[in-house]
Amino acid sequence: MMLLLKELAELPEESEWVEFKLNKGSITNEQIGEYISAMSNGACIKNKPLGYLVWGVRNEDHTQVGTNFNFSIAKHGNQDLELWLRMLLHPSVNFSIHEFDHEERHFIVLQIPAAFGEPTHFQKKAYIRINSNKTDLRNFPDLVRQIYNSHKDWSAEIVTNALLQDIDPEAVALARVKFAERNPRLIDELNSWDDLTFLDKAKITINGKITRTALILLGKEESSHYLLPAVAQITWKLDTEEKAYEHYGSPMLLSTTLVGNRIRNYKYKFFPDDELLSVTVDKYENKVILEALHNCIAHQNYLENSRIILTEKTDRLIFTNAGNFFEGTPEDYYLGQKTPKKYRNPWLAQAMVNLNMIDTLGYGIHRMIQEQRKRFFPLPQFDLHDPNIVELVIYGHSIDENYSKLLLRDTDLPLSTIILLDRFQKKLLIPENELNNLKKAGLITGRKPNYHISEKLATQSGQIDTYIKNRGFDKTFYKKLVMDYISISKTGVSKSEVKKLLWEKLPDIMKDDQKVNKVTNILQELKREKKIINTGTDAKPFWKLTH
Repeated sequence: MMLLLKELAELPEESEWVEFKLNKGSITNEQIGEYISAMSNGACIKNKPLGYLVWGVRNEDHTQVGTNFNFSIAKHGNQDLELWLRMLLHPSVNFSIHEFDHEERHFIVLQIPAAFGEPTHFQKKAYIRINSNKTDLRNFPDLVRQIYNSHKDWSAEIVTNALLQDIDPEAVALARVKFAERNPRLIDELNSWDDLTFLDKAKITINGKITRTALILLGKEESSHYLLPAVAQITWKLDTEEKAYEHYGSPMLLSTTLVGNRIRNYKYKFFPDDELLSVTVDKYENKVILEALHNCIAHQNYLENSRIILTEKTDRLIFTNAGNFFEGTPEDYYLGQKTPKKYRNPWLAQAMVNLNMIDTLGYGIHRMIQEQRKRFFPLPQFDLHDPNIVELVIYGHSIDENYSKLLLRDTDLPLSTIILLDRFQKKLLIPENELNNLKKAGLITGRKPNYHISEKLATQSGQIDTYIKNRGFDKTFYKKLVMDYISISKTGVSKSEVKKLLWEKLPDIMKDDQKVNKVTNILQELKREKKIINTGTDAKPFWKLTH
């Protein structure tokens, strides 16, 4: 439970499904019930299985300070608080209470199941957290509708007035080819099916009726009005020295190829050390582009009425779709070992599987990682800082070419290690235990937080100069340098003069304040060893040799 608490505290801010409180009396009993309602409804809106109400974490900076509140003995009048809350929640919410102590601090975590099919009410009123405010859910009819529809699949809904004439014949022809690729054993039968039979068999239509999925994947562009206010559209945007954009609508089965063709996919050359011939790769692998676009289509939250956006920059592609990352985290899928249990748009996702556009086993992200690895480029990177958007960056260049050369040389590195080294070169946060694994493998060295590549990796990747600059020199070297400097000056030196002497010789990886502390520590150590003496003041020290 402490691990969960740390994960919640590390969130950048409170959200629709997480609320932090400090001590007893920080909220009333009635407000506890209102927050349970709000967290339950917020978790549903954000597709989280649970919401959390936490005591013992300071809201301003998320410091885990502990609480003096004790839920297990709390009362409302003469009644147990827990029983009183459960009686007033509708429908019944099976929230769980976890009270525990850690390092002499008390914490409480309420785990609150997400609302399903109808909003969670407290005292006959439903609440939601909007920004930093808990408010009446009835003021947000779109959110109320989303909760009531949480047990429905938007993509499977029948579009009453849509007909087969609203489906693009060219898209249907390609869909047949894709279906045959996926189901070669059905080719003979496929040739005998008329279009409506085929669309039903491919789980695109339902009993001959046109679904939203059918309009998204195969619908004519002029029939997209049936989806309003939802938008089935991809915007390609060129954001370099040149500027351009274009919108691509239904049928998405055809549009994704058109979007991919707009991308400027030049050749990129590496020159491995000690070799005369270059290694040439495309900036982008077409399979990766299509995988990313198809994932955006499958996982888009169409209730947000938003376009999918592909931004092409000089050195990268940025794919953006509406909606939070639906199940788990992107990292869960890197190694290809996690299978999602559910999808935001199940009918749409299944249709895309049947047309060989995606799979439902969670291998899509893993395939993109493997393709980037084969091409020696940085791995795909997800940005989830906005809880309402998923952003995926595909790199079309190297961040540090020496790492690319390392992958060229050492093709046997485990994927899990490459993922960590990729985060290391991007200067992204790496869990402490994973950093320790990299140190044990001899790939990085140094002390927290000043880790840098080790001599082993530096030698392999041609980064000896970077390694030496980041490692710095032995403390004895710095102390001798200061002693020699003071000896030559004869009259003594100020701290600022010592700082100027050592500054460029200290490790490049150190921040300025760390370098200042290092200079201070060296001087103080020499003083304790009675090798130098301060003839100035504490505020303005002036250092001389003791003899």
